[in-house]
Amino acid sequence: MSQQAIDGLLLKEMIIAGANLLEQNREAIDALNVFPVPDGDTGTNMSLTMKSTVKEIAAQDLPSAAKMASQASRGALKGARGNSGVILSQILRGFSRGIEGCDTIDAEAFAKGLRSGADTAYKAVMKPKEGTILTVIRVIAEDAQRYVAKKPRTVAELLDKVIRSGEAILEKTPDMIPALKQAGVVDSGGQGLLTVLKGWRAAYNGEKIEETSAGVGSAATFEFEDDHEALGELTFKYCTEFVIQDMNEGVTEDDINKFRTRLGRIGDCVVCVGDFEFVKVHVHTNDPGKAIQWACALGDLINLKIDNMAEERKERMEKAEAEQKATEKKRLEEEAAAAAEKEAAPLKEYGMVAVSLGEGFSSIFTDLGVDHIVEGGQTMNPSIEDILDAINGVGAKNVIVLPNNSNVILAASQAAELADDVNVIVLPTKNVAMGIGAVIAFNPEADTEENRAEMTAAAEQVKTGQITFAVRDTVFEDKEIKEGNIIGIHNGRIETVGENIHDIALDLVGHVVEEGDSLITIYYGQDTSEEDAQTLGGEVAEQFPDLDVEVQYGGQPLYYYLISAE
Repeated sequence: MSQQAIDGLLLKEMIIAGANLLEQNREAIDALNVFPVPDGDTGTNMSLTMKSTVKEIAAQDLPSAAKMASQASRGALKGARGNSGVILSQILRGFSRGIEGCDTIDAEAFAKGLRSGADTAYKAVMKPKEGTILTVIRVIAEDAQRYVAKKPRTVAELLDKVIRSGEAILEKTPDMIPALKQAGVVDSGGQGLLTVLKGWRAAYNGEKIEETSAGVGSAATFEFEDDHEALGELTFKYCTEFVIQDMNEGVTEDDINKFRTRLGRIGDCVVCVGDFEFVKVHVHTNDPGKAIQWACALGDLINLKIDNMAEERKERMEKAEAEQKATEKKRLEEEAAAAAEKEAAPLKEYGMVAVSLGEGFSSIFTDLGVDHIVEGGQTMNPSIEDILDAINGVGAKNVIVLPNNSNVILAASQAAELADDVNVIVLPTKNVAMGIGAVIAFNPEADTEENRAEMTAAAEQVKTGQITFAVRDTVFEDKEIKEGNIIGIHNGRIETVGENIHDIALDLVGHVVEEGDSLITIYYGQDTSEEDAQTLGGEVAEQFPDLDVEVQYGGQPLYYYLISAE
């Protein structure tokens, strides 16, 4: 029977289960991205965010649900990456605030946490868009509060309602965003959130995650893994394992089934699998002798192993405590050293941080005076913590951050809020070409607002196009696209589709260049040869004889070219 309220240890199990189910379905959620490009990574970003959450609570045995939620929120915020991951971290942050002071969570408190999670997520996004993960959490929260307001509810009943509500609103997301409808998919972020919540419900009900479907494809099947560290309160002390072979005369399969049932009466985590010739047994029990005695009546025992999990936990906690003390000592020493260094070296007026993916682009930013390069971009969005560490490490009073990817801007904004004693200016650069344009416009003699305005204006003057390949068959804005097609993207639209990289690039330049432009820059990626890039540059120069054309190595993965005009 399910518990009526959620304490800290059960909440920990639920969060871990949600993370596991999300990871199982990560690739299926990635595939829901509307654009058929090779960096559709909603599932990956959300899964990495949840992994950071689990890492933060793995060693915590906090009985208070509020304290466990607070730790989980901290882990999510540190590891959040991509818009979907950052929004998920804000939902967990708001949920934690909503249940503040609750040692246990009943249905009413859970609904309040969801409401707070939705509100916090909406506030984190400058221009909330309906039909996304934001809509899914908002509707779930509203339905949950109405549900518990009618009459007293159990947590189990509320969780069922939450899943039904989430499934219903998720099915409506294609009606809110035409691109979803044309692609025949639901919102990937909303699906990721619902997957996490399904994991929560499964753990609350005592279900195994490998037996739980997230509804986005086949869930992976895992072999049994006995993770003693993930266990909550120890009801049974001894982990007992052995193999039964060479069955005694007269033993039947019915006897083995009865043996399995008897194990369930003296312990939990029972595994009794195999064929009649070879049976693997695992059980957590306080009476391993009885399990062994019953097994001996069936056949010969081999590979017998009994572990005292209580002693393991004691040793693990002592080790963790020692490591925590050592880590804290090291942290204090590093902070003291950093403070001394900071006092010795006064802060400079300006510093810059740029997100970059590709050796060539990173070199360009460094040559232009950017202080710190954060590795990441289209194929691997950096986390909030990655960006925050860069900001705090620059050593400047004012730090200008260039996210250089629309999926990194939100994470950069959250990092800016967390920065210590630093004025952070996040510029809305959506790609590295815009970032380069912004850096060139930087004026060390101007004040921060002048630089914000001038650098933003310079970035927005840069028009860009990108050449990559399609990862699946789809129809997008009435264009039929086949897996492996070369596609040219401009202003978030797939402008041109074909079979030849060179031809698509030439065609795309015509869409990017506008009257009044004076410079075209072709940045070629790691999978494009310099010879091919120079050939393309020569033909573009012939096509636009009145414009300067430059060819530079960007080194970006998956994208053959990034073409900018200004």
